[in-house]
Amino acid sequence: MNTFRLFAGLKLRLVAGNLRGAVERKIGFIFTLIAATFVAGIGFLSMSAIRFAEPDLAADLGVVVFSALVVGWAVIPLLSFGVDDTLDPSRLALFPLRTKEMAIGLFAASATGAWPLATLIALLGGVVGLSRGLTGALVGIVSVLLMFALCLVVSRLITTALSSALRSRRGRDALAVAAIGIVLLFQLPNVIVNRGVGDPAALLSGAAGVLRWTPPGLAATSISTGNPLWLVPVAVAIVVIGWLWIKALARALVTPDASSQAASVRASTGLLDRLMPDGPLSAVVYKELRYIRRDPRFRVGWLVSLVVVGVLAFSQSGGDSTAGPGLVIWLTCLGAVMIGAQQQFGNMFGADGRALWMNAVVYATDRDLRTDLRGRHLAATTIAVPLIAVLAVAAGMFTGATAGILPAMLLGWGLLGVAFGSGALTSVLVPYTIPDRLNAFTGAAPGQGGQAFLGSMGAMMATGVVGLPIIVPVVLGIGWMGVVALPYGVAIALLGQHLAAKIARMRMPEILDAVTKAA
Repeated sequence: MNTFRLFAGLKLRLVAGNLRGAVERKIGFIFTLIAATFVAGIGFLSMSAIRFAEPDLAADLGVVVFSALVVGWAVIPLLSFGVDDTLDPSRLALFPLRTKEMAIGLFAASATGAWPLATLIALLGGVVGLSRGLTGALVGIVSVLLMFALCLVVSRLITTALSSALRSRRGRDALAVAAIGIVLLFQLPNVIVNRGVGDPAALLSGAAGVLRWTPPGLAATSISTGNPLWLVPVAVAIVVIGWLWIKALARALVTPDASSQAASVRASTGLLDRLMPDGPLSAVVYKELRYIRRDPRFRVGWLVSLVVVGVLAFSQSGGDSTAGPGLVIWLTCLGAVMIGAQQQFGNMFGADGRALWMNAVVYATDRDLRTDLRGRHLAATTIAVPLIAVLAVAAGMFTGATAGILPAMLLGWGLLGVAFGSGALTSVLVPYTIPDRLNAFTGAAPGQGGQAFLGSMGAMMATGVVGLPIIVPVVLGIGWMGVVALPYGVAIALLGQHLAAKIARMRMPEILDAVTKAA
């Protein structure tokens, strides 16, 4: 119990310590609290609303939702900003703690925070929605606590078992590929409904029939039936998974970090070597293209944008050719915003890390910074422009509205320029560290997750607002405005570079400090 309290208090102290000094962190933390509160409220109300469904349907929904929640806790820590970046077991390897004590402490720290509390509140909604009578409510409270513990130990087991592999480049590449499959899996219900593949009620009943015999399914069944005996296998599963986690933790603490092993570096030449003259601009372009090619965190964003838009185009078409050009425009704009809102555009100095100081000491004028920003944008343009063209063609072919391909393509390119301009400003106003060794989906160093969220949301909102003058006319059918979208986007990108360069000149020490936090 002392270890439990110690680690829970340590987690709270780390959160409080990260809020000292930097206003951006405080704002990001407030956004995190608002998001967690929103998710908790929506989750509680949604689970409570199951009570108004038929008993059999409510039971099936409870089983599927509980199972999806465990899957989410297993997957999201691998893909998100780094839900448990502050709890890396390797940081505690030299502490005088036994493995079991460390496991208890890490379990306590995992249960401490806004998102675990939001999960617990959402699970309590299942007691309201599924229980029938006082017995069901009492069993439901015990079931919710066991479900919460199950989510934590499953998450810990997977992150600990894969920690060594995910620090290697091959492991991060594999995770990036697996993310595409996860994105496709989340789009499966949408495809089924829009394409009319089978009866949704029958599919739900069939899925619940299988998932009912899993630990989360048994937990939901115990609430709907009021039978506490269903909780026995759940408790056994928690004990078994916890034992496996302790074994994986013991092994992870003595396994060498694969990311520290040396790697070979090969010189390469390409088309840009022959087209671009030597100089600062071409040097930045080469550097950014190498980042994109070598780092899975940069590649995965491009792949996810392509897959998400392709799947949405396939599902929204409904299997006919009646979709209008507006759908093609909407899908292409979505892809352009997803590309422009990626981490390397909204936090362009974060990937440089400590190496940024070498640039900082030679940036003598605003022009030097503008050259740096333009090189980064030019490197991204060589990939983003043809990719947006592919998205527009794919959306037009899937929906059958080929007349919307050209306007969508031009509008997508214009929005990309708007996103570049917005991202340049967020890069100098809300910079943060991008960790070097973690997985392809880690967005910020410990304590900077709120800043990463604030920067991403700020860039996306700014892109949407500034892009309205070109989006609205094209959506309303004024197709020739698509021709204006491209120069409009270029102008916004140049304006963003100009303003960002002036701000960066004044804030370079703060930017350098923000992107060099310990990860």
